[in-house]
Amino acid sequence: MPAADFPWLDTQAYPFAPHYLLLLDGSHLHYVDERQGPVLLFVHGTPSCSFDFRRQIQGLSRAFRCVAVDHVGFGLSDKPEHYDYRPQQHARNLEHLIAHLDLRALTLIVHDFGGPIGLAYAVQHADNVRRLVILNSWLWDTSAEPAFAKLRPVLASPLLPWLYRWLNFSPRFLLPASFGARPLSPAVRRQYIAPFRRAKERNGMVGFAQALLHEQPWFGALGQQLPQLRDRPVLLLWGMRDKFCGPTYLRRFAQAFRHATVVELPTCGHVPQEEEAAAVLHHLWQFLAEREV
Repeated sequence: MPAADFPWLDTQAYPFAPHYLLLLDGSHLHYVDERQGPVLLFVHGTPSCSFDFRRQIQGLSRAFRCVAVDHVGFGLSDKPEHYDYRPQQHARNLEHLIAHLDLRALTLIVHDFGGPIGLAYAVQHADNVRRLVILNSWLWDTSAEPAFAKLRPVLASPLLPWLYRWLNFSPRFLLPASFGARPLSPAVRRQYIAPFRRAKERNGMVGFAQALLHEQPWFGALGQQLPQLRDRPVLLLWGMRDKFCGPTYLRRFAQAFRHATVVELPTCGHVPQEEEAAAVLHHLWQFLAEREV
């Protein structure tokens, strides 16, 4: 599908050639695949897509092969009205993409729901994962946390899917509210809203919200496998003003790895790759260059 099929897309900000993988269910999975070199695989969360990482891809593709997926239901991928939008299915799609492209010795760069989705691959194929970069995410069952107890009635309410589908609530309201000291510009905000123009295109976001209520055992099972990765070099890049995956989550990840490089961004919220794009690119270069010697 050419960029002309997405007239809202800012191709100057996101100047990447489109690539598509036809999945077994007939859906088209969009991905970015830029340049050559050691492989960096970017895995986004919600309500976003590979657009999140555009500035890091542009900077790092001078020396690395940068691959970035758009989950089904997001970005330039298909958005079926009826689909298995659980994170488990997105993890299977990601595994299929990795096999299709024959990606080897990966560095996984994950954010938000991209954490469980990408790390599900990592714990199952640890021998193919060279390094990890984790930005404001999690990998455990959070259902016993006090914050989750407060959130549960909201997640269980039939009003939540209605807000997501009919008001485009996640990119219009939740995403801007998740930022720290640097708010989204109107132009960039439009790029996050535009992929979800019609109500029937918003079920991917609903699926992620419902996963917080129904898929906690899966997150917990993945967390129990995290020790398989404890010897991998990991960079933890964290927005410290995050209301969703805050400093407690950073400390929990840091304790799980023997060789964790921790970078705290004190005024940043939930989306460091957007809010502090230059700083994130700098720390990625530093982390990756040290391990390419």
